[in-house]
Amino acid sequence: MTRFVLTLEFDGTNFFGLQRQASGPSIQQAVEEAVGRVTGETVTLHAAGRTDAGVHALAMRAHVDIRKDIAPFRLMEALNHHLRPDPIAVLACDVVSDDWHARFSCIGREYLYRIANRRAPLALDANRAWQVPQPLDAEAMHRAAQALVGLHDFTTFRSVHCQSASPVKTLDLLSAERVGDEVRIRAAARSFLHHQVRSMVGCLSLVGMGRWREEQLAEALAARDRSALGLNAPSAGLYFVRALYPGE
Repeated sequence: MTRFVLTLEFDGTNFFGLQRQASGPSIQQAVEEAVGRVTGETVTLHAAGRTDAGVHALAMRAHVDIRKDIAPFRLMEALNHHLRPDPIAVLACDVVSDDWHARFSCIGREYLYRIANRRAPLALDANRAWQVPQPLDAEAMHRAAQALVGLHDFTTFRSVHCQSASPVKTLDLLSAERVGDEVRIRAAARSFLHHQVRSMVGCLSLVGMGRWREEQLAEALAARDRSALGLNAPSAGLYFVRALYPGE
């Protein structure tokens, strides 16, 4: 048995999320079925994180255990062939030790959220960015975001369906910057609560529009109450950027 780590890029628009779902197609199902067609084996894909319906990935790390004797490059090429026409690509494939785990060995995760801050419709970025036509003050958003960095109880920014044992997380980075007509928000932590990034982005957008004072983000955090949340941003603008592992 060989453990292969895959680096996946995908457009999550037409999927019900990364994790296998009974209600519709998932990234996990697509990759597992592709592995099955290549190897004739039934496998389970383990990923660094879960993503909601409509969320994308630039470099999601995942692993599968395969009995068939196959070189990593051949496996990658074969998977990319069998994944077509789904918008999923295997960017890299390597052999790792049996004690390496895509989820449990991960020591850091980073997300990007893209806000298209313009009035014109999104011809190229439909379903790949959140369109906010009102002018956004990215500098105010960045200043407000710093109140969330560090160790906090993020109950306000946690989905009612979150299965995490604790709402306490350490947020290593939360930044907002303007790049042309986009506002890009980056978040990094060892792990996140369900909907945490989208909830933080939604509230930051209220600051950017001037509907919230900058201090209200800290006030919402201190409330430790989901009812204090101002807005949950849609999934379309969210990207899983990378997963970090010891020694990398």
